[in-house]
Amino acid sequence: MVGNLLAYSRDPLGFLTRCAREYGDVVRLGFPGPPAYLISHPNGVESVLVKNNRNFVRDRYTRAELRILGDGLLVNEGDSWRRQRRLAQPAFHRRRVEAFGETMVAFTERMLDGWRDGETRDVHAEMMRLTLEIVAKTLFDTDISREAEGVGRSMNAIMARSSGQGSSVFLRMLPESLPTPGNLAYRRATRRLDGLIHALVQERRRSGADAGDLLSMLLRAEDEDGEGMSDRQLRDEAMTIILAGHETTAIALSWTWYLLGAHPEAEARLSAELEEVLGGRAPAVEDLPRLRYADAVMKESMRLYPPAWAVGREAIGDCEIGGYRVPKGTQMFISQYVIQRDERFFRDPEAFDPDRWTNGSTEGLPPYAYFPFGGGPRLCIGNGFAKMEALLLLATVARRFRLELVSGRPPVPQPSITLRPRDGIQTGLRER
Repeated sequence: MVGNLLAYSRDPLGFLTRCAREYGDVVRLGFPGPPAYLISHPNGVESVLVKNNRNFVRDRYTRAELRILGDGLLVNEGDSWRRQRRLAQPAFHRRRVEAFGETMVAFTERMLDGWRDGETRDVHAEMMRLTLEIVAKTLFDTDISREAEGVGRSMNAIMARSSGQGSSVFLRMLPESLPTPGNLAYRRATRRLDGLIHALVQERRRSGADAGDLLSMLLRAEDEDGEGMSDRQLRDEAMTIILAGHETTAIALSWTWYLLGAHPEAEARLSAELEEVLGGRAPAVEDLPRLRYADAVMKESMRLYPPAWAVGREAIGDCEIGGYRVPKGTQMFISQYVIQRDERFFRDPEAFDPDRWTNGSTEGLPPYAYFPFGGGPRLCIGNGFAKMEALLLLATVARRFRLELVSGRPPVPQPSITLRPRDGIQTGLRER
């Protein structure tokens, strides 16, 4: 009855990788319920995400895991999604996003002022707190440094339920209405985040102030008919931005610190580039085009450990993918983690090699051999924000500190909605 579900739940990354390597680019998965396929070739990915994108919606599993986002852009579909995308797009205009660069650097410097040479810190926890504070400032123009720990615990409870951390896959399948410890923690977390967002939205509506943040843009956004976003839509988009806007960047940076700690020669090259470009000062948005090695480090980190490690879609009509008939209702799974470690597209795919992004070896890649932010019309709306933030935070921290790995064992990836390091990443701080 459970088919491959037990093997998948024990090791999702290993199971999907084995399926792709042993059985090919289109693999039927033995999951309960409707037919499910794993697509592991860029051409198949392009068919699902781009060429036939209107024939697919979010898969049933993702919809269940992301129900906290309501009808936010990550889970909305059809005409409603297109309307929300049009309303939200101006908030992510390049110039508006770039205006947040100073805030990102300032908040990072404030964090670093509390670090001390010789300390040991969980850099994953540090990045999660930092990016949460940054997204609160850029979204709501509010400093939540005092509430960050509580909000962070709420996010952890939500992620723990989606990943099944500490419970079996069968316990996860129980209805949310049952009062299990995981369900109760999930409900408390949801209420806390809902209350925070509701209070901030209502205060902004009352004041009518334009704080220059993303919320101000969303409140003023109007469709062709002059209609703006309802409170419920604002809540859903704000929750989406909080989740996607801090979680993914923090995870990308966490894995980057691990990889740099495990490869001191790459860390030394990054430090040399920062010294050459910045000359001892803090980075700015204008510096980013010159930080070519830093950019390559981030790209390579997100190749090996993509924060959004898989994409799921459901066919709403019959179609064909890779020569296989796909009936309506089929669940399609695409894993960036699997495809971005495929030796057909990347030489020595398990190696951390930032130079592959500067020496020409990745030129001519199929469009969807590397797609950490998804693709097609549903390309992550905040990808420009995330890329800029990741580079600025990387440069700001690495300019002042070298992070050494404390444990000799590599962190274990924990696949849930995102790809967190299961037990964090302990690092020793060495001030430059």
